[in-house]
Amino acid sequence: MASILRRTSLTKLLFMEQLFTVESFITLLMLVLLQAVLGFDNLLYISLESKKAPADKQSFVRKMGVGLAIILRIVLLFVLMSLIQFFQDPFISLHGNNIIEFEFNVHSIIVLIGGIFIIYTAIKEIWHMMLSKEHEISDQKNKKASTNKIIFWIVIMNLVFSFDSILSAMALTSDMEYIPQLILMSIAIIMGGILMIVLADKVSDFLQKNRMYEVLGLFILFIVGIMLLSEGGHLAHLHLFTNAITPMSKTTFYFVIIVLVIVDVVQGRYQKNLLAEKRHQEILAEKEEKTSSK
Repeated sequence: MASILRRTSLTKLLFMEQLFTVESFITLLMLVLLQAVLGFDNLLYISLESKKAPADKQSFVRKMGVGLAIILRIVLLFVLMSLIQFFQDPFISLHGNNIIEFEFNVHSIIVLIGGIFIIYTAIKEIWHMMLSKEHEISDQKNKKASTNKIIFWIVIMNLVFSFDSILSAMALTSDMEYIPQLILMSIAIIMGGILMIVLADKVSDFLQKNRMYEVLGLFILFIVGIMLLSEGGHLAHLHLFTNAITPMSKTTFYFVIIVLVIVDVVQGRYQKNLLAEKRHQEILAEKEEKTSSK
């Protein structure tokens, strides 16, 4: 009995030493930062998807969607830590030809499906922007009944985006015991979720006030889908005509986003200059017309 109590007290002491240290605090900050950096694409999706809901329910949709996703992320964390090999081991493969080769696992399938869905969503929304006002009015009527559906898709896509962040977080805390590791990662997920709720509201408000950037956001979302497809193909060891599918790096992703933003800003300024010049020419023409009439 004494030995059991001694072992229990030693376990508690080890737990306290690992959890309440400067290193654990720094690790927690890194985990929250990781959640924020890897969650940018998810944040953009939440902001754009929530705009489908009625205006008075958009904030509720974002909060409820991310709130439910936080709970399911923690559940996913438990599952990944317990059954990581199940997600990583291939369950179907094809080799020995020069057309297509692959080794699909659960992780790669989830990422590939997420990429396809993101691309489909971006293309569908871009197409809707090009429809007539009559279609927009009918779409608006249909959106009012889709709040639960929007929350569902926000939760699902949040889980798809969370795979990489959770796996990266597990790598950062791999030298810790199971319980301290689980607690730190759960705290980071909750803090990252709260940050995402706040930032999603800010991003949505910005897009609402600056409608011209919606197209930019949708094209960035399209690139996010391509990034997920490339990552899923890499996880599946996919080869097309003997060429391996390589994942798009985060550096490339953010570089493309920066270029898109710069192009959009320059084009916006140039368009304003053209409109100002056109207006100036119209004013001059009106003055000349008045002068000639006199």
